[in-house]
Amino acid sequence: MKNKFPTPHINAYPKDFAKTVLMPGDPLRAKFIAETFLVNALLVNNVRGIHGYTGEYKGNKISVMASGMGMPSIGIYSYELYNYFGVENIIRIGSAGALDESVKIRDIIFGMGACYNSNYASQFCLSGSFAPICDYDLLTTAVEEAKSFGVQYHVGNLLSSDTFYCDDVSSNEAWRKLGILAVEMEAAALYMNAARAGKRALAMCTVSDNIATGEATDSSERERSFTQMMEIALNTAAKLR
Repeated sequence: MKNKFPTPHINAYPKDFAKTVLMPGDPLRAKFIAETFLVNALLVNNVRGIHGYTGEYKGNKISVMASGMGMPSIGIYSYELYNYFGVENIIRIGSAGALDESVKIRDIIFGMGACYNSNYASQFCLSGSFAPICDYDLLTTAVEEAKSFGVQYHVGNLLSSDTFYCDDVSSNEAWRKLGILAVEMEAAALYMNAARAGKRALAMCTVSDNIATGEATDSSERERSFTQMMEIALNTAAKLR
């Protein structure tokens, strides 16, 4: 596949990105991470307001770029990063809605797998259903970092949903019965793109609300207060070789 830069969605060149990219959904969260944690952070992309930065963290070159909302959006950005810009690792750092009362606000969930209600996998023309999973080395490194921070965390299955507002009010309960920890909107597409490209991916999410109990954080808290997840992701990225 012939590379042409810039791409339709990323106004940059391969040298502008690190091998590891942290990927929040919110562009303002990407900006916050770059300004708070990275040294000598440079804005390398701002097409459609999707902030992308590259800087240094603990002496390591690391990038952070927003994915936007939903599987189609992260599907585009992760595809281009993996296949055109030489990125090897993408760590999604997002928010999720817990489906079980035992998962509390601000707990961190590592998505070992990601179920989905999307048609995203149909493009691969498989004769069965694909089970998207994370990279084991990324997962174990991140879990060890979470332990060192002393945070409450869970490892298990996420649901990547195409619908934020769903007409089927019973759907969340059906997924909860199968042990799904939380619902978000991006991980499955990221895992599928990583698998197809032969690259690595991990989704970690801070619980922003609990669908069962009604507890919730607001948008400003989600943008700026999920710093433990950010530092866990940054420390994980700094240990990758």
